[in-house]
Amino acid sequence: MIDPYEMLGVSREADGAAIKLAYRKRAKTAHPDAGGDVDMFSKLTMSYELLSDPVRRKVYDDTGYDPELADTKDLQGLVILETLVNEIILDEREPGSFDPVAAMRRKLTDKIVNARFHILEMERHRARIRNHIDRIGKKPDADVLGRMLRSRCDTINDAIVKAETEIGHIEKAYEMLDGYSYEIDAVAVEMKTAAE
Repeated sequence: MIDPYEMLGVSREADGAAIKLAYRKRAKTAHPDAGGDVDMFSKLTMSYELLSDPVRRKVYDDTGYDPELADTKDLQGLVILETLVNEIILDEREPGSFDPVAAMRRKLTDKIVNARFHILEMERHRARIRNHIDRIGKKPDADVLGRMLRSRCDTINDAIVKAETEIGHIEKAYEMLDGYSYEIDAVAVEMKTAAE
């Protein structure tokens, strides 16, 4: 994630005039026509646009994220975390009686384990199909069965790649939870235990 304040070299309290001045100053040397890097100039411009838009700036200041400045993997991780946050919001248990951060970590770990198990299953299916392909005698003029089986292998390969990508997104969501902890209310836990 690009920090637009850092990119422009302004403080978080900078007003519109200071942001505009910082952008123009940096743009002179960062612009590709002035020998600057295209990617760097693009990031500089995106940073300026974000900080110039009061709504986007407020969202960024509150959350630390902006869709246009975020890495795709970050966005996918946020989508996964958003689902887990919704589950916490809907949880009827008393706040402080359970650790929602630990619950999110457990759910993410379970998702990773399930995805890895699914990949292993798909790899086993693919190996069986390949074994069949190796054993089937080919028809001289048209290998319909071979094409069908190879097509199934390709489909399984695509599904494995998709599952591995999803694992990467889940791992990113897990990373985003680093540094968070939750204070459990000992009294609420005791009351819950006594009620059971």
